[in-house]
Parts: sequence; structure tokens; C-alpha cells
Amino acid sequence: MNKTTGTARNYPSSPQQKATVRAVLDARSQQPGALLPILHDIQDQLGYIPADVVADIAEALNVSRAEVHGVITYYHHFRSEPAQGAVVQVCRAEACQSCGSEALWEHASKSAAGHNVTLEPVYCLGLCATAPAVQIRDKFHARVTPTKFDRLLAQLKEAA
Repeated sequence: MNKTTGTARNYPSSPQQKATVRAVLDARSQQPGALLPILHDIQDQLGYIPADVVADIAEALNVSRAEVHGVITYYHHFRSEPAQGAVVQVCRAEACQSCGSEALWEHASKSAAGHNVTLEPVYCLGLCATAPAVQIRDKFHARVTPTKFDRLLAQLKEAA
């Protein structure tokens, strides 16, 4: 389910993705509290958690598919569909809000349209002292203004 639009799409996993998931499950399924580490590993390796592997995860951990799905949808970090282009995360936590992240989010929502990016809200990047913060392709940017955000998008476009 796309958390921004509320629409569900089906992105079936490929045989290679299934093999990746199987390797993660083989490595982690016997560990206590394995669900979150498994989900992180799958997302780190595939970029998202395909809906058709939820049953495999549930079976490996002896939990319900509803429990696995519930964890995936509860945490904003997890994606159930591939990101479109670079992932751009704008911090929406309190420290960033007090330094203008609401206006930055509104600007980013408009500016990102037309760029090949997936814009996501995130709730604390851990850069509270240098708010507002943005993360682009796993690189952190501090004290981001709308003007700086536009420069970062332009750099991203040039690098593509």
C-alpha cells in the first residue's frame, strides 16, 4: 500500500528477490525478535518488501501474515512497493518542525513533482541540532531551506 496515496499495487517478487528473502530468513529466522531485523534486511537489499513475501516471512517466524503486514504498515520506514528514483526523506519531527520543516515539506512536495524521486516524511533523522534535516540517498543534509532543497534536487538531477 502506498502510504502517500493510499493505493495498493502488486509488485510480484522475481526469483532473485525470492532467493534474497530466503537467504535473509535462513540467516535470521531463529534469532529472538527476528521480525524487524528481517524486514530491515529485506528492504535494505531489495529497496522494498514485496507483498508476496509476507507469507514466507510469517511462515518462517511462525506468526500470522497479519502480524507481519501490521509491522510493515506501522513503521513509516518500510515500503511495500519500489521507490521511484532517489528516496528523499524530509524530517517532520518536533525539532525540525520548530525550525521550519512544515514549510520545507510543502515546498518539497511541490518541487519534487516532475523529478524522479520518492518523497517521504520521516520522523527524526537524529539531526535535531541542525534542523530542518533531509536525507537523500542515505546522505544527510542539515539546515535545509527551500532554496537549498532546490539546489539538492538540481544536483540529484545532474548526477542521474
